[in-house]
Amino acid sequence: MVKTQLPPQVKPPLPPEVKPGQSLPLLQALHILTRDGKLNQDSRRKLKQVYHLVNFIEPLMQAVMDKQTQPVLVDHGAGKSYLGFILYDLLLKQHAGGQVIGIESRGELIEKSRQLAQECGFDRMQFEHLTVAEAMQSQQLPAKVDIVTALHACNTATDDAIQFGLQKQAQFMVLVPCCQAEVAEVMRQHKAETLAQTFLSELWRHPIHTREFGSQVTNVLRCLELEAHGYQVTVTELVGWEHSMKNELIIAKYTGQRKRSARERGQQLLEQLNLTSLSARFNFQ
Repeated sequence: MVKTQLPPQVKPPLPPEVKPGQSLPLLQALHILTRDGKLNQDSRRKLKQVYHLVNFIEPLMQAVMDKQTQPVLVDHGAGKSYLGFILYDLLLKQHAGGQVIGIESRGELIEKSRQLAQECGFDRMQFEHLTVAEAMQSQQLPAKVDIVTALHACNTATDDAIQFGLQKQAQFMVLVPCCQAEVAEVMRQHKAETLAQTFLSELWRHPIHTREFGSQVTNVLRCLELEAHGYQVTVTELVGWEHSMKNELIIAKYTGQRKRSARERGQQLLEQLNLTSLSARFNFQ
């Protein structure tokens, strides 16, 4: 009697978004992939956004690794550390050196990230329960880092990430700013005074315009600040507007060529818009 050979179990193909060699347990632990290896629409959107950012960061990481074998990347406002884990998985795990450090103020997320890194064998990932401002004084972090990232770090956390990068002499900063209400609030306080000074204040006379124009001014000041400190700045779009309204991507590369015009124009903007109380926030010295 001849036994019938059952066909081997065929695993369903993975979604095309999953890259070769990528850790499937990691993607499942981050709830990007389901247990049967599928992507839902929200996960596909999130993964597309992170991959797009990785595409910008990969050549920066390669430029650092061309000069040294132990690059240090610090991710501020890491949250669940989607970005840090995927950067490590795609860019660092195949190399003998290099470190990703996640900074997050919510302790429960730090503990979960530490556990996941241990489960995945990502032993060159480090997570610290700190605010961005606290990270500048922490002894747990190296005196110098190579790349600073801040993906949707809320309110003034993006500004703190810039200060961190300046202090740590980062070669590159990659920033996707989130909401920042501080500038808009100061503009609101001085609205009557500014209306009497210039017709340009019509650009932010209405509350919704104050909010949007304040956000625009915030990012312009950030770029001028980086240029004043010797960085070449590129501002571009992260992903299509259908994916995120917080879409601006700022990439800064240190050249050492401090732009005097950036310092002067930044200071002029603070004065013209009655924002001199924020001089400590935007450092043009």
